[in-house]
Amino acid sequence: MTNILLITADDMDGNTPGSFGGPAEATPNLDRLARDGMVFRRGHVPAAVCQPSRSALMTGLWPHRNGAEGFEPINDGIGVINDLLKGAGYRVGILGKVDHLQPVERFAWDTAVNMRELGLGRNPAAYGSRAEEFIAEATREGRPWFLLANAHDPHRPFHGSENERQKWTSEERELYPEPSKVFEADQVQVPGILPDLPDVRTEYAQYLSSARRCDDVVGAVVGALERSGAAGETLVIFLSDNGMAFPFAKANCYLRSTLTPLVVRWPGVTTPGTGNADDFVNMLDLFPTFCDAAGVPTPAGLDGRSLLPLLLQQREDRREQVFTVFHETAAKQRYEMRCVQDASYGYIWNAWADGQAKYRAENMFGLSWKAMLNAADEDLDVRNRAQFYVSRAREELYDLASDPDCLHNLAAQPSLAHVLAAKREALSRWMTETVDPLAAIFTAETEAASELLGSSGK
Repeated sequence: MTNILLITADDMDGNTPGSFGGPAEATPNLDRLARDGMVFRRGHVPAAVCQPSRSALMTGLWPHRNGAEGFEPINDGIGVINDLLKGAGYRVGILGKVDHLQPVERFAWDTAVNMRELGLGRNPAAYGSRAEEFIAEATREGRPWFLLANAHDPHRPFHGSENERQKWTSEERELYPEPSKVFEADQVQVPGILPDLPDVRTEYAQYLSSARRCDDVVGAVVGALERSGAAGETLVIFLSDNGMAFPFAKANCYLRSTLTPLVVRWPGVTTPGTGNADDFVNMLDLFPTFCDAAGVPTPAGLDGRSLLPLLLQQREDRREQVFTVFHETAAKQRYEMRCVQDASYGYIWNAWADGQAKYRAENMFGLSWKAMLNAADEDLDVRNRAQFYVSRAREELYDLASDPDCLHNLAAQPSLAHVLAAKREALSRWMTETVDPLAAIFTAETEAASELLGSSGK
């Protein structure tokens, strides 16, 4: 049986690591892991917010199928990967984010280490020592193991921010170190999804510093594995639970909302230095992949399929598109969204956008959103973008090949009516197949819109 080490970041953008085209010096440890394994450039999480994303990964089911659409427990009777692994003799452990898989007792961890014991989830040395202890204990027991190591960086509050100073006392801040590299505003390039304003630049530099400390955690945990002598028998996976907590990223269905930096190192399976830039994969695919690694049968009815063929660099059909969802913010505000995207176009249906409702989420609690509002009086482009973010359109369609930052909504373009129709059909079919509670509403709404478009064109 293969050991499994799953390392997660909290709110890391899919393009942040250097191995995914990110800033130089942002993630040296992760980039080293990537060179030793395989990177997936079209990996997506099911839902771009913490608990639903993690619950989906651990159950292999969409949020609307496992019950954890927001920050609530999974439904009674839903299986979790721990059930199968413990049944196969695995020791299972979790470092950080323990209460973001509910109910906690349902996961029956042999070892569970909470945030404070890990320096508020931001102390690399604490992660390394706890990982070392866990692996040693499993080795003494002669058992294979599964360790879920959850860094709390780069979740807000970002390193060096006023929010950090307000949230934690000086004594609490002493529980964790500075990142091994601190980025300055004049060293960074603001992502294209955001306007390049001074405070946006400042906050993005703070985010990158926090991302670097997440990378320090990766280095500490992987270092513990390598010192144990078990690296050759261990599947190592890294990903982020969702995009960064900025406007047009986390808690949405945009490309930068769900894109995750997926790295897989599996000795004897993956070839070092390889990558997959073509196939769309969903983190729901990890559950059956873990089953393959553990040598246990994959349960029927899961929503993902094993990545093993792709890891062996074999071709697979039906990897040309990916579906993503959003239901509820951490503040329990419902903003139902559904998305389908492929290499060319991304389509989003905003069920909540009725011309009256206003969007508000954690990604707006910082310097960047305030900077956008302050700049709106003098910059028409920023004003329009901010207004759109709050209210949205019922449907959004983006040419991802030419506009990966999703700046120009093309849903009303007559020349793309055929693309819009195809995306509506694909999403309707998927919602029906997965018994999405909004399937009937979406299908009726888009069919009516198509008929109206057809009659107006006669």
